[in-house]
Amino acid sequence: MARILVIDDESEVRAVVQELLESVGYEVEGAPNGKVGLQLFRKKPADLIIADILMPEQDGLETILTLLRERPDTKIVAMSGGGRYGLMDYLEIARRFGVRHTIRKPFTLEELVETVQAALGEPSAGP
Repeated sequence: MARILVIDDESEVRAVVQELLESVGYEVEGAPNGKVGLQLFRKKPADLIIADILMPEQDGLETILTLLRERPDTKIVAMSGGGRYGLMDYLEIARRFGVRHTIRKPFTLEELVETVQAALGEPSAGP
């Protein structure tokens, strides 16, 4: 099963995402910000990165740009609960950077698994 790196500054979100994805068979590691996430990815690349957008230290957009610059084939899901700030939609910005899959917080287990399967190119387990 695929290895996934979850980068989110909220420890509760990381723990829930990790627990949900492990419950369906994925190997999951977490990082509290983009800086730590990049260090972990460089040591042991993951099959998929799930990156929150709004984080201290190094935000998700900067992390995504760095990942795609270093490894253009990196599979990434951008995640955000912030939605919009004024006229800016952070998930739309991530799409413009080249991220093909996004998920908006809060999400269901089904939405998370479907998004992860789509990002990894796995067949959907749904009907």
